[in-house]
Amino acid sequence: MPRRKLLQLPFIAFLENVPMKTQNASAAPDVAPAAAQPSISQQLAAFAADLTPESIPEAIRERAKLHALDVTGTALAATRCDFAQHALAGLLNIADGGASSVIGMSVKLPLRDAVLLNGILAHGLDYDDTHPGAIVHPSSSAFPCALGVAENRNASGADLLTAYILGVEVATRLGVAAKGTMHTQGFHTTGIAGHFGCVMAAGKLFNLSPERLQLAQGLAGSTASAISEHRADGAWNKRMHPGWAGVGGITAASLASGGFVGTKKIYEGTDGIFRSHTGARFNEVDMGAMTRNLGKEWLINEVAIKPFPICHLLHACADSALALRRKHNIRPEDIVKIRALLHPETFHYVAEPVDMRRRPVSDYMAKFSVQFVVAACLIRGKFGFAELEHDALNDAGILALAQRVHHEADPDSAFPQYFSGGVVITTRDGRELVHLEKINRGAGERALSAADITEKFYDNATLVISKPQADRIRTAVLGMDRHDARHLAQALTIKNY
Repeated sequence: MPRRKLLQLPFIAFLENVPMKTQNASAAPDVAPAAAQPSISQQLAAFAADLTPESIPEAIRERAKLHALDVTGTALAATRCDFAQHALAGLLNIADGGASSVIGMSVKLPLRDAVLLNGILAHGLDYDDTHPGAIVHPSSSAFPCALGVAENRNASGADLLTAYILGVEVATRLGVAAKGTMHTQGFHTTGIAGHFGCVMAAGKLFNLSPERLQLAQGLAGSTASAISEHRADGAWNKRMHPGWAGVGGITAASLASGGFVGTKKIYEGTDGIFRSHTGARFNEVDMGAMTRNLGKEWLINEVAIKPFPICHLLHACADSALALRRKHNIRPEDIVKIRALLHPETFHYVAEPVDMRRRPVSDYMAKFSVQFVVAACLIRGKFGFAELEHDALNDAGILALAQRVHHEADPDSAFPQYFSGGVVITTRDGRELVHLEKINRGAGERALSAADITEKFYDNATLVISKPQADRIRTAVLGMDRHDARHLAQALTIKNY
């Protein structure tokens, strides 16, 4: 009986009531030891627990709603793709009922399955927002997670928005602290950072105490892994990373809510997430970025919204190629050589191995090929979804020109703060035509406006739904904090999909 009573106690309360033993109580010093510096997870937990909708500046809340609109439009466009349908089919093989909504579909799934699928939709087209310095796509994990948990808990729309902003903030800060080192170790940083953003978003909506929010972060460290081997063959692994971050975050927060104990130094510990995922480059990590000016500087202001449905590292090169085409009216037959300028740390991600990049075998591989993207921009004068279709991937003119694209280091790159890039074209008559983009369009001072973001949303959404349906979704997203979360979740589904 005593044992049964003990197990019924909240475990954290039990631990807090166990007296600490000392080897020699009489030998205690007269002066109390200095208080230990709070761990990073403890500081983040305290911040999250105190966060209210009112404590977030109105400008940040409004900007966040535009990012939510952007990722919703991207998810809607993805519902027409084969990867989305295959993901749904696989999840239906294991789903047993469920009441959670899926963007752009009429199906209901269990909470974590719905979050996984919504994350796949949000990130699957690689058209979702990115923080350049962090190299993290924060919204494609934070929004599906916050949406799913808020719907499940019948939370207010204001609390949903707060949790989403919190998830973006934590995930982005982790990426900023990592400074690209996780990418160079073969990890997809979004799939690492997203677990921590999602555990905070879910934990906030679960109304966890600061103590349990700290333990939840420790548990999220054991679910966070996302390898980048997909680059070699255009596989779909990367597409599931943000959704899986949501699954991991919800699971960790749920376990912590029941008293399951996670490590308290998941960030700075000897075997913490930074040491384990940065290898020999650990000395470059800036762990102070996790909490520096927390609550004063909101990093969603630095998150860039994409103008192209391709890897963000390639946007400056794409815009440079288009600019040269417009200015000089270049014909493919006039081109002898093209030099695509990138930061060397991005070569392995978007330029190498060269033969594979020059002839991508899938739309997903093409999204990560500077050779293909630059050639397609010069041939077609644009780059959108059409340039990723079968006919474009097999376009003889694009493939021939891609053979003349070579990648080189950009000596003036602002990477990783911005995804700088440029194109240098050598013509048959001896001219050298140059265009460089120091700040990629969509980032920093070149951020897309509310009108630009809205136009992109309609372009994406109306691929699969009518303009009146898109109007209703836009109204629901931009007004999410005036209704409950279930109102928004229902608005995002499509009847008779």
